[in-house]
Amino acid sequence: MRKPFNILLLCFLFIFIVFGKTSAQNNLEGEISISGAFALYPMTVKWADEFRKIHPDVRIDISAGGAGKGIADVLSNMVDIGMVSRAIYPEELSRNAFAIAVTKDAVVPVISASNPLLKELLQKGIKKDVASDIWISGKYKTWDQAFGIKTTLSIHTYSRSDACGAAEMWAKYLGKKQEDLLGVGVYGDPGLAQAVKRDALGIGFNNIGYAYDAKTKKQIAGLRVLPIDLDGNGKIDANEDFYDSINDLIDAISKNVYPSPPARDLYFVTKGKPQKKEVIEFIRWILTDGQKFVHEAGYIELPKDKLNSEMKKVN
Repeated sequence: MRKPFNILLLCFLFIFIVFGKTSAQNNLEGEISISGAFALYPMTVKWADEFRKIHPDVRIDISAGGAGKGIADVLSNMVDIGMVSRAIYPEELSRNAFAIAVTKDAVVPVISASNPLLKELLQKGIKKDVASDIWISGKYKTWDQAFGIKTTLSIHTYSRSDACGAAEMWAKYLGKKQEDLLGVGVYGDPGLAQAVKRDALGIGFNNIGYAYDAKTKKQIAGLRVLPIDLDGNGKIDANEDFYDSINDLIDAISKNVYPSPPARDLYFVTKGKPQKKEVIEFIRWILTDGQKFVHEAGYIELPKDKLNSEMKKVN
């Protein structure tokens, strides 16, 4: 009679250990506070929603306010994670900024869909030196000067008023820094997109997540991405025409066809190597299972070797 009893006891212990371990893993608790880049905000919200389906006892608070705010908040211990959409500066590293790349996206020039010269502009695209003479030198004041289209209409240039990765990357593409950009300063990605959308003669730049609709994958109504004339021949050739849907653009970025910058890595930044268990598990999950939501949300997955190297940082 002992033998069946012992077998039953062993089975019970096995079930207890397996399910007890699973239960312990799922009983992750705590709070994670996050602030920073508008570029990372939609992706982080998606990640948080999916992570909480596995760990419902973890509270995640997320706010957007620009990359500058994110790095300032995390280094002053106001939040656990800063969302940053640019490279980390040496002075930030000296203050113990610990950066982990989590995904990738890009910045695109945008114009209003109601621009009376829309057809010609989309056919011609924008050359890098033309962009420089609009945002940096201010040499070009009219659409005729910039694009050779016979018109007296003026260009209304917009930029960002907040310290942000989008402006930093667009300026870097033009060989300068954010403070060198000309134009009416507008706060945040949504604000800049709306300003250009409402101004028929407006031109600005946005992270791709604010230029395309996450559901339809098409360009946002009222806004048009102005293609970059990569070879500078004054027209958008077939190999430069990849802006119809966000999937087409993501494919071009993945193949390094779209220039870098303004294509860039996006980072989670902590002050020193993360110590809180819930923060560590959240980042580990993002670098593994969380990557399956990246393309769905309109972002670009990091290469596997990059994900492995970022995971080593966390571990």
